[in-house]
Amino acid sequence: MPGRFGLSVGAKLAKRGLMEGISRVGKNAVSRYELVIFDFDGTLADSAAWMMRAVNPMARRYGFKTVTEDEIEMLRGRSTREVIRYLGVSPWKLPLIARAGKKLMAADAHTIPLFPETEKMLRALHAAGVKIAVVSSNSETVIRRVLGEELGNLISLYACGASLFGKARKFRQVTRQGVARDKIICIGDETRDIEAARAVGLDCGAVGWGYAKPSILAQHGPTVSFNSMSEIISYVGASKAAVGGD
Repeated sequence: MPGRFGLSVGAKLAKRGLMEGISRVGKNAVSRYELVIFDFDGTLADSAAWMMRAVNPMARRYGFKTVTEDEIEMLRGRSTREVIRYLGVSPWKLPLIARAGKKLMAADAHTIPLFPETEKMLRALHAAGVKIAVVSSNSETVIRRVLGEELGNLISLYACGASLFGKARKFRQVTRQGVARDKIICIGDETRDIEAARAVGLDCGAVGWGYAKPSILAQHGPTVSFNSMSEIISYVGASKAAVGGD
């Protein structure tokens, strides 16, 4: 385990994998994709602890089911729509809950960290000439605050404030930027991210470190699944010619 003697073996291997990925997507590399559209919470930012603190106060305020830690773990294995049904959230309340959640998160943005590899991954993709967009239900103000000014400026386009199931519309906005659809991939941590990408005909990547369990994400058939951010760098940076052949 990590301690005063340095990184664990697993952490060292993860770091080596990230650096290999960065090398592979060097300035002279040919990228598989020209644009990567990231979800934010659970994909770039580790907001799980904040979500767990916020869910039950929100439940009491808006009249849906409070949950235990065991129930939260169980719900990670269900789709977004199943989670809403389990909690007993009325559809008409979803916009109210979303607005309240954004206000709470804005107040606590300084407490929400990025995942450890996020910075290096964003820098590697940007250095390779890959455009980066963020499509999120969160607000651009909060996202920029968590990213910080330097990383925030690496993002070519923000399409924020999406409703819970409104990401497909935001994806359509981003795809109007002149990049061919087969050169775009959407990457997120929930089943609704996969559904939205599929609705507009885009490739989608599912990350295994966010809210939903990899098993439920796999059931929704993403184009590719990622277990680390170094894998994102390598996958985006692999030319189609190299992986496809003749």
